[in-house]
Amino acid sequence: MPTTSSLERLREGNRRAITGLLSSDGPMSRADLARGTGLSRTTVSSLVGELIGAGLVVETTDRGQPHKGGSGRPPLLVALSTPGGGVAGVDVGHRHVRVAVADHRGTVLAEELAAVDVDDNGVDALDLAARMVRTVLEAAGLATSDLHGVGMCVPAPLDRRSARIQTGILPGWRDLSPADELHRRLGVPVFADNDANLGALAELGHGAARGAADVVYVKVASGLGAGIVLGGRLHRGATGIAGEVGHVQVGEDGQVCRCGNRGCLETLVAAPRLLEVLQPAYDEQLSVERVLELDLAGDAGVRRVLSDAGRAVGRALADLCNSLNPEAVVLGGSLGTSPSLGDGIRASVDRYAQPDAAAAVRVVSGELGDRAEVLGAVSLAISRVAAA
Repeated sequence: MPTTSSLERLREGNRRAITGLLSSDGPMSRADLARGTGLSRTTVSSLVGELIGAGLVVETTDRGQPHKGGSGRPPLLVALSTPGGGVAGVDVGHRHVRVAVADHRGTVLAEELAAVDVDDNGVDALDLAARMVRTVLEAAGLATSDLHGVGMCVPAPLDRRSARIQTGILPGWRDLSPADELHRRLGVPVFADNDANLGALAELGHGAARGAADVVYVKVASGLGAGIVLGGRLHRGATGIAGEVGHVQVGEDGQVCRCGNRGCLETLVAAPRLLEVLQPAYDEQLSVERVLELDLAGDAGVRRVLSDAGRAVGRALADLCNSLNPEAVVLGGSLGTSPSLGDGIRASVDRYAQPDAAAAVRVVSGELGDRAEVLGAVSLAISRVAAA
């Protein structure tokens, strides 16, 4: 029999699912919440009652747009309450830190980006992130006391048991718990997750995956990772490493990967490797931005290399499509808008996935670009603060 503590953890997770959906989609009916979360209407009604009693959600007839139900009474909806102050989203990438401050509806009030190499010195990166949060709060016209919580993403899997970064992907972050460290610097609750998971959360609520329930978000940049959404909720796995498609082994005698294994898919398709392959054939210095321009212009060499990379990624995603049967694969990261990469992924999914699974999934570029992760971090903060 489940224990009281395990039942309470389940109930807390369900409350977060409701507040997360309200954060991303705005006011909703109880029936819509049941469909969106996969919970029963009885459970949703009970949890909504608790949230109303705690002052975290309110009932309203305002959808934020005109009611289209004719002359009858507009439906009674549930919405997050909107206290003053705001939340912050912190996106820590391998080569940048981006911070956004938003109100409790998710409207970004101010934002700042700093180019910095964060991999080898986690302490310095966290100090910078804390300073940027204070600066962006000031730009948004808010005091530090107005900050209710922070969502944070890091470019590595987080162990769900210890909240520490797993594997050796970020050598300068060993033995650090990102959320605890930023909390110590800012004095407010901090909630951390990996970048692909939060990119998935953002595209689900505000981008190319709106309205979908089963989605794989693939971030193709300096690394390769995926965020998995099942039944409208992020799936993190037992220890937090669900979606690490970049570390699928494609060759036992391949290059040593930064994770410590050999022959990982990431060693073949990450942006630095693709630039390395292409550079000898070009007189100019290539960058990811320039490669994308050449791809759009129809450059044969670039299109071939990106298409081959897409086919390699698509081979791994085909297995995921067979196992999870998603309705969308959303491509994000610095290479996510490449037509050739997307075409290669689509070709491999069609070839290697079971026909019905391949027919059910659409492969699309994300709509939020390099802001997906920080917007996902904002959504994470809003949902966790509301459910706290």
